[in-house]
Amino acid sequence: MLRHLASALSRRIPAQSNQKLSAFGSLLSKRSKSTLANTTVDVHSVLPASLLSSAKATGQLLSSKHAYSTEALVADEDIEHQAETKITTISTGLRVATECTGGETVTVSLWIDAGSRFETPETNGTAHFLEHMAFKGTSSRTQNGLEIEIENMGGHLNAYTSRETTVYYAKVQKQDVEKAMNILADILQQSTLPPNQIERERSVILREMEEVNSNMEEVVFDHLHETAFGDSPLAATILGPVQNIQSITRTMLKDYITKNYVAPRIALVAVGGVDHADIVAQAERQLTVFPRDDNVVKLTKPKFLSRDMHTIDDKQDLAHVGIGFEGSAWSNPDFFELMIAATIVGNWNRAFGHGANVTSQLAKNLGTRGLAHSYMAFHTCYNDTGLWGVYITADRDTLPQAVVEVQREVVRLCEEVTEEEVEAAKLKYKTQTLMSLENTTAISEEIGRQLLSLGRRMTPAETVARIGAVTAQSVKEAMHKYVYEKDPAVVGIGQVHYLPKASSLRASPSFLPPAV
Repeated sequence: MLRHLASALSRRIPAQSNQKLSAFGSLLSKRSKSTLANTTVDVHSVLPASLLSSAKATGQLLSSKHAYSTEALVADEDIEHQAETKITTISTGLRVATECTGGETVTVSLWIDAGSRFETPETNGTAHFLEHMAFKGTSSRTQNGLEIEIENMGGHLNAYTSRETTVYYAKVQKQDVEKAMNILADILQQSTLPPNQIERERSVILREMEEVNSNMEEVVFDHLHETAFGDSPLAATILGPVQNIQSITRTMLKDYITKNYVAPRIALVAVGGVDHADIVAQAERQLTVFPRDDNVVKLTKPKFLSRDMHTIDDKQDLAHVGIGFEGSAWSNPDFFELMIAATIVGNWNRAFGHGANVTSQLAKNLGTRGLAHSYMAFHTCYNDTGLWGVYITADRDTLPQAVVEVQREVVRLCEEVTEEEVEAAKLKYKTQTLMSLENTTAISEEIGRQLLSLGRRMTPAETVARIGAVTAQSVKEAMHKYVYEKDPAVVGIGQVHYLPKASSLRASPSFLPPAV
């Protein structure tokens, strides 16, 4: 199943739990918890033809490679009817971004540059626990009163935590934007964190952990982080270990807020039928408690480790395997090349058929020979590093050859990827990217993530142009830089009796056995 990526590109709506970056860009391991009145958001839309061809006139501007965290290269006018994203920093240092797309609804969200990566081994799980406590009452609203208020608006209120961000958002009718902002400001600035609710929420989170642990894909990706990033905070899970969930205190929650919920690390984003000046004025009035702390939090880039974690579990019918190489950060100039490489590898499962008619070479090799049940390429990005690789499921006896075929495809991308493959992947990526940005919630998420990771808004026009500038040669160069002659981190769970070691899966022609 294709996973939309939360990059400068496409992603699933955050109300869905636990997102990963696959062949179309994403936030890895985003835990989401719906809490109040829920509404359905339709992400299907017609893709304007002008968007698909917008890179033609602008691609030449991107012939040289460089980071894009500080400077936009493509004007918004290159895409017809592109709404302007307006950004203002208010007096506290908090950033306010709006995009008036029109319509009768608005998504308003508060983005905090803090997640599980900002925890210690002793406090791991605090950010996620705090998200659970957000809707349990404030100094002016009871939990029941908050639920009734949202329900009476016909709105949707939610929050989610990832390794690097925490997000609270509401989707309401445009006449209720001020009310929604007041609710978000209240739960973030005046939550009472009732001790009895803290005790009650422990069991809720432990049940959530049981659900996560029953999903082998989620378990593999969590272990892949642990294997690849060692003792770094990036290696820790978002929920935290059981012992922490059972012992997190109200003081620990308040300390996390004090250290991380500071104005310069927060962005307010409103998309839909909004007026920028009005949203800025409301932010100045309502978001006053967050302190102005200009101290920059310096994250230590984790060292990537090529290691193995093999867990034989005969209760599992299949082998579940994650093979990951170090990938790029969000703002790295190689980001789009690695995304296109992941798109070329693609994804497949047996429900698609035996693979003879698919475009992916790996899908053909695995499907026509019955070597695997499914696979998914991924590129998961963070502020200073990433993971690029393939998640695959297979039977015990076919697993060794299936993994070799993955290794063979990775080497091929480093040496022989064609312009035809790259152009097809670019078109697919553009389409997925632009179709994902046809509702206010997805656009709000795009803007929020970019403000925190890039420090600015990358417009759809610029995104399309940067995708258009990717070539077969640039993909091979990026793959050589990150993958070629490198050993991966490998995690296997279930029927992994014959899973090869990471040291034998080096992305090198000299490590490939003869083709069968």
